[in-house]
Amino acid sequence: MNSFLNSAKRFLMNKNTITILGVIVILILLYFGYSTQINNAVEPVTVPVATETIQPRTEITDDMVTEIEVPNISLSENVITSRNSVVGMYSNVNSVIPEGSMFYTDTIIAEEELPDSAFVKVKKGEIAYNFPVDMDSTYGNAIFPGNKIDIYMKAGDGNDEKVMVGKLIQDVEVLAVKDSSGNNVFENTSESRTPAFLIFGVPEDIHLLLRKAYYLEGLGVELFPVPHGGNISTEGNTEVSTQQLVDYIEAHAVNIPIVEPTVDEDELLPTITAAGGTPNEVTIKFPKGCGTDYTCTYVKDAEPAVEVTKRNNKINFTVAGTITATLTEEDGTAHTATLDITDQPASTETE
Repeated sequence: MNSFLNSAKRFLMNKNTITILGVIVILILLYFGYSTQINNAVEPVTVPVATETIQPRTEITDDMVTEIEVPNISLSENVITSRNSVVGMYSNVNSVIPEGSMFYTDTIIAEEELPDSAFVKVKKGEIAYNFPVDMDSTYGNAIFPGNKIDIYMKAGDGNDEKVMVGKLIQDVEVLAVKDSSGNNVFENTSESRTPAFLIFGVPEDIHLLLRKAYYLEGLGVELFPVPHGGNISTEGNTEVSTQQLVDYIEAHAVNIPIVEPTVDEDELLPTITAAGGTPNEVTIKFPKGCGTDYTCTYVKDAEPAVEVTKRNNKINFTVAGTITATLTEEDGTAHTATLDITDQPASTETE
């Protein structure tokens, strides 16, 4: 028995034996690790997919979604794996979800998150303008978002006034083309929509000019878009400059001045009045509440502040100086009045 144990001990202590056993252990670990990874990668995962092509801004209903099993390795991080996370949501404004496609986090959003990309694209300092059009004025629905257009104007009825045509505004970028229901004309690939408005951004002065021109239809004023760089026929009409068109619009419109709101007077501001003469009696009047609701102080030149509790405080001056009165609220808000005095102080007193 001892001989067997000694033989086994010598076998296990042999370097070659230890090396072989180590290699076997490593191979076993690699095998099980690789097998686990493969099993995890090919393990089926249930994911929702679209049963039909879903257009932008469409509510995703239960019948639009089914579930299939796919290998886990085929899923990216932004794939939605829960059916409940899809039903009731909306397809994003720039996303068409094809039939059979999985749902991704950037292709669906909640209803309250639906943006109108046209207004997001309006540049800082500009105002969005809704320009009325139809199928004819858009050249058979050939004006797309991103196109540059010029706005031309026709004025005069051809009878009392001679018709004139000219370019009013140039190089305007179209941000959106919408139908009469406010839907983007080109976002839905399964519907034929008729253009009713071009959306673009313009500065405030141009915005007002377009509004004025729009309300001058009774004078034969018409505005129409032309692709930027295009030409229109002016045969039989008088072609005029942009400034002439602007002058025509302004001559037939009335500008209403914008009245700036008046600033409310500060009811907590102390008042300082000087009687004049020598000595010059200066009166500081504080609002009611000094010593209870407010802290009331005055400072004469660089002297220490004097705290008072009465509303009316008088100080005599005989030479030039400065008096400052401050009312401080409980939250620290200060209301300060300052007056330069032509006579300097000889003495100060508080009623």
